[in-house]
Amino acid sequence: MNANERESLIHKVIGAVYEVSNVLGAGFLEKVYERALFKELHHVGLNVQTQASFPVTYKGDRVGEYFADLLVEEYLVVEIKCVEQFSSQHLAQCLNYLKASGKQVALLINFQRPKVEFKRVVLGL
Repeated sequence: MNANERESLIHKVIGAVYEVSNVLGAGFLEKVYERALFKELHHVGLNVQTQASFPVTYKGDRVGEYFADLLVEEYLVVEIKCVEQFSSQHLAQCLNYLKASGKQVALLINFQRPKVEFKRVVLGL
């Protein structure tokens, strides 16, 4: 996937996020938004996995497992929140997903407020 395709994918996902926010509004549980976003992303023709599993290894041994809300096109990790504001723990969670998965980009999305918020999280290259 080249840089233009990656940016196009991110813009499609953000568009789907806004569509879910416009239809559902604020105040539902994270799982509701996860399911709705999965449906919207699938509707626009994207390959999406829910609860994507990423093993955590230590010196070659598996010591844990992380589950991201969504993985889009085997490239973009999506983490959904319904919180007053993003915290350093949310950012750390996304960075850990990226480290465990070997992916480079995540979107952290907050559906708590009437205007949906998102933050792009990039693992240093």
